[in-house]
Amino acid sequence: MFKEKDQFEKIFIAGANGMVGSSIKKALLNSGFRNKKINQQLLSPSRIELDLSSYVDLNNWFKINRPSTVIICAAKVGGIYANSNQPYDFIIENLKIQTNLIELSHLHGVKKLIFLGSSCIYPKLAPQPIKEEYLLTNYLEETNEFYAIAKIAGIKLCQALNFQHNFNSISLMPTNLYGPGDNYHPMNSHVMPSLIRKFHEGKKNNSKEIICWGTGKPLREFLYVDDLAKACLFILDNWDYVFKSLTLDKKGRHLNWINVGSQYEISIKDLVKKISQIVKYKGNIVWDKTMPDGTPRKKLDTTKINRLGWSASTPLDEGIKMTLESFEKQNFKT
Repeated sequence: MFKEKDQFEKIFIAGANGMVGSSIKKALLNSGFRNKKINQQLLSPSRIELDLSSYVDLNNWFKINRPSTVIICAAKVGGIYANSNQPYDFIIENLKIQTNLIELSHLHGVKKLIFLGSSCIYPKLAPQPIKEEYLLTNYLEETNEFYAIAKIAGIKLCQALNFQHNFNSISLMPTNLYGPGDNYHPMNSHVMPSLIRKFHEGKKNNSKEIICWGTGKPLREFLYVDDLAKACLFILDNWDYVFKSLTLDKKGRHLNWINVGSQYEISIKDLVKKISQIVKYKGNIVWDKTMPDGTPRKKLDTTKINRLGWSASTPLDEGIKMTLESFEKQNFKT
């Protein structure tokens, strides 16, 4: 991929230093992208180099760098605790970042834009597995509704630009992601990295018990981050075919978002058991039922992207082991 037909390709990864962005960057480089002889460029400025929340700064950057493709990975993310306690931060920061990036991509003639959303955009009690068409059919999970509303706004902005101005964009809705480079903060992280840290430290400190939130009953689907990166490259490489295959709504407009998930669905209780076994923790597990469970089940229907020719390939156990190895190599501090 990305050979002669893409000889003037300039790909801008917004949020290239995060878990998802760094994985996509790695996948692009491994695919052979950034051939200087045919003027391929990979643009991945850091937060210090470019403030994505500043319209003026970002507009000036677009004028100078002129990307032809934009992949939006940048976002403020966190688990149930962070979302519940920082609703303003989650909605305002995400709205600023994504609106600036999407609008300026349109104004500066970007040929292709991928916007990464989240499975939390779907209703709390949506029929399972969740189809793309279920968006906005019922109320959201209250513990992360502000983040979800921001993501929905980004999806709809892309759809509106496509409808009104033929702007070429596709939004990918990944399920629960995990992998190297994740956020392992004890209070602000998602369930997978939070549990990996808890059990790693529990074993290291010979803790007699580890407290886990909720009842353990909710079912969750997990996707290794490198599989999402491969999905992004698949979409870019098959853009026209993918775009023409997207579902139309009742008004004949493209539902230009598509689910990206895996076949790995597991209860939180079983996930805890699996991680404890991989880490070889021998103490007791205590469930704090005063803490929220979140959505009871969240399994994406990935029929559309599977029929296009992509599917996740990393087994859950293997993904957890690789994530744990990455965590152990780093000196994380509370």
